[in-house]
Amino acid sequence: MRSTSFPSAKDDLLDAGKSPASPQTLSSAYRLAYADTEFLLRDELRPVRLQLELMKPELAMTERGIRSTVVVFGGARIPEPDVARKRLADAEAAHGENPSDGALETVVRKMRTLVERSRYYDEARRLGFLISTRSKAAGDGHLVVVTGGGPGIMEAANRGAHDAGAESVSLNIVLPFEQKPNDYVTPELSFLFHYFAIRKMHFLMRARALVVFPGGYGTLDELFETLTLIQTQKIKPLPVLIFGKAFWERVINFDALVDEGTIAPQDILLFSYVETADEAWAAIMKACGL
Repeated sequence: MRSTSFPSAKDDLLDAGKSPASPQTLSSAYRLAYADTEFLLRDELRPVRLQLELMKPELAMTERGIRSTVVVFGGARIPEPDVARKRLADAEAAHGENPSDGALETVVRKMRTLVERSRYYDEARRLGFLISTRSKAAGDGHLVVVTGGGPGIMEAANRGAHDAGAESVSLNIVLPFEQKPNDYVTPELSFLFHYFAIRKMHFLMRARALVVFPGGYGTLDELFETLTLIQTQKIKPLPVLIFGKAFWERVINFDALVDEGTIAPQDILLFSYVETADEAWAAIMKACGL
């Protein structure tokens, strides 16, 4: 509770703005430190900015009553099925007009794979709906959907929460691409980060389960950081559900890591594979005692 004995920072900021203009009051030195953007952006202020990025979402989620979350990771480049089929049709039409063009043939092949992968969009959307239907009905701030806030799988999970009429969180990061928050995130819970490390802390601070769909470097980074934290007992164990066994076994040979002795046999048990939203939701409910 704020003491009423002292003026608030906001009060002082307003009063400072009333100072008569002079060379002294117009100087950057005269600005209140917390209102001086140029000062806050100095390299020496990095520790302060790290703390601010940690505190702002934490306070907002606490005030919103969010007590626990289910985090959904996955590729930004996996669109909904209708979009994937449209891209394939366009690629096939272009290749049909230039059948000898090897580059267009490669595009067609990639678009066919994209159509196959687009089923994960529907699964992520359904999972977001299942989680959020329970969360909204209970009204206890538990198991709120959290994503990275971007397109693709992230959009799908937020969209499922939106379908259920429930809140969902996004933790965006400033990037030169794919960083605009999708349209289905609760606006008051759409956060933007500069520091990857603080963003990843927020993914796990309230997490009761982690669901990982096919994705690229970012998804792999988030998956392996979580597995490392569980393995080294830096966080309490939580379910790590990996969608699409065929995809992941083709991309990463976990058994080879065991055979090479770089991970222990029990480290394989830190995650499990699922294929459908219903299977994932059943695993989450069991782990959370629902």
